[in-house]
Amino acid sequence: MHKHEHEHSHMESSKHIKLAFLLNLVFSVIELFGAFITNSVSILSDAIHDFGDSLSIGISYLLEKVSTKHSNNKYTYGYLRYSLVGALFTSIMLLIGAIVVFYKSIPLLFEPGLVNHDAMIVFAIFGTLINGYAAYKTSHGHSKNEKAISLHMLEDVLGWVAVLIGSIVIKFTGWTIIDPILSILIAIYILYHVYENLREIFYIFMDKVPNEIDIDSVKNTIERKFNEIKEVHHIHVWSIDGVSNYMTAHIVLAKDLNKDKIISLKKEVKDFLNELNITHSTLEIEYHTEVCESEHC
Repeated sequence: MHKHEHEHSHMESSKHIKLAFLLNLVFSVIELFGAFITNSVSILSDAIHDFGDSLSIGISYLLEKVSTKHSNNKYTYGYLRYSLVGALFTSIMLLIGAIVVFYKSIPLLFEPGLVNHDAMIVFAIFGTLINGYAAYKTSHGHSKNEKAISLHMLEDVLGWVAVLIGSIVIKFTGWTIIDPILSILIAIYILYHVYENLREIFYIFMDKVPNEIDIDSVKNTIERKFNEIKEVHHIHVWSIDGVSNYMTAHIVLAKDLNKDKIISLKKEVKDFLNELNITHSTLEIEYHTEVCESEHC
């Protein structure tokens, strides 16, 4: 993926997150209105929860917008990691939300409360459709931020599906315990995916080699592919935001080459690395008679 494609990816992510924010905010207002009409505490609680979601998504949207800014003297790699901060913030909010669900649901396993099932069926249908559309629009995003938002919207979709199923079951059977059981199952599902997201974000912040990059394979392929290269060493590969991959390496020439040959060779190696989704590479050329002065050579 080339540089302009990465920028386009973050711009698209920004649009999708903005849509998720607007849909979530509008539905929160509708929920609040519905809570007063039905006098339902459960709907009012979810409206407050969705207002919190809107705040979280709004902040993530602003961070995603910042991430599209170009590099400068203060941010030499650009602002791409602001998108990652947005993903971290959203994941933490999801973690808190799941804990709150456990806190509210576990006591209801022993003392199930009354549910206004007719009103909840109507709102559950609207909630599933609106949040489902937002989850769909953000589900194909490349940035960690958009993926975290998609998980956030999926949480809401699953929550409303659970409300719909639970309300129908309660309406015909009176089994009010189904509501907290479904809520706890969804919270467990969300916690698992939040853990996966947080682990990936942690790896990126720690500059771990991206999972799709095998350094030994890259090194061996370059040494086989280019006869002018004797050895590749001092390789470092990392990701800025989970999308853009960077690499630095020392290239030892097998023989002396003139300036034009070196320029051409560097371009060919960079083109090869680009095919591996290493979009930014810095290559230091060393002659075969030269001694590498780095401690990691």
